[in-house]
Amino acid sequence: MTAVPAAAPTQRGRRFPSWRPGGDSKLVLLYLAPAFIVMGVITFFPLLFQVYISFTDFTTGSLRSGNAPWVGLDNYVRILQNNLAIPNFTFVRQVIYNLWWALANVAVHVTLGVAIALLLNAKGLRFKTFWRALYILPVIIPPIIVATVWRNLFDTQNGAINELLILVGGLFKIPEEALRVDWLRFPGDVFPFLPSEINHFVPLAFFALLTANTWLGWPLNAVVATGALQSIPGELYEAAEMDGANNWQKFRNVTLVYLRPAMVPYAVYGFVVTFNLFFLAYFMSAGGPFGRTEQLVTQAFRLVQERQLYGVAAAFSVFMFFILLAITLVFNRFTKATASYDR
Repeated sequence: MTAVPAAAPTQRGRRFPSWRPGGDSKLVLLYLAPAFIVMGVITFFPLLFQVYISFTDFTTGSLRSGNAPWVGLDNYVRILQNNLAIPNFTFVRQVIYNLWWALANVAVHVTLGVAIALLLNAKGLRFKTFWRALYILPVIIPPIIVATVWRNLFDTQNGAINELLILVGGLFKIPEEALRVDWLRFPGDVFPFLPSEINHFVPLAFFALLTANTWLGWPLNAVVATGALQSIPGELYEAAEMDGANNWQKFRNVTLVYLRPAMVPYAVYGFVVTFNLFFLAYFMSAGGPFGRTEQLVTQAFRLVQERQLYGVAAAFSVFMFFILLAITLVFNRFTKATASYDR
């Protein structure tokens, strides 16, 4: 019997011709051109211009003249040598505080978000949809309102936090004045038994800011964790139970394994966002006490707004970019944040 050759595909059936190098490359570039132009105008050009400014003594007059005195690496050297005439400014110390601030927030946010997601994912819990809609509300409130409300909550004389402390302390006959804590401006050490170098990074204002940002940051972590939990096949828990696994073993070997692909990349994103978080440190604590809660992003803003040191502020931003880039690459290297969970 003679085999019948397969019919060759007709040109009529090929509705979407495949892309070939050379032939259709111009058409592809034509489609991508509008996006590249927009990105170039609103993203790439400002970034490159900022790098250029960091090597100059740029002023507001430079915008009109188009020229700025070239100073080379002088702005970077001034930052590294703390030669900015800013009270209580030490660049290395500020970088360490910024890293500690971001790391502490991410650890609390992820832990709390996963815990609440697990709680709301429990079987038999009523009104799950209502609770999940409720805990996302902090995210939609404008940042300036969040900072203002929490600053008033921590007010020394009339803040709700101190009023609650006074109410509870009255039950134990504690004097009222002893409970009027100056949360955002207290200059002393919170932990006297620790070295002063460590106490510098944990002023009382740090815990007030951490509380406010925790209220703001855990909901999105819970949303991401909830989505990851709902994507875990129930058969895996059944198989683990048939193998004799207890609740802890199922959590460690199933739940955590499937949470990792969602939570680790989001933790990296949360670290970057918290590292550059502006409004709490600026509007809530104003960098106090004595600059101990000042962050790199607020310091760069003050260099522009209060001192008109545009070149130094641009150099600050370049430092921030490379710090975050290095941390992201290292974090991704050790945690395999972008790796598949089945590898």
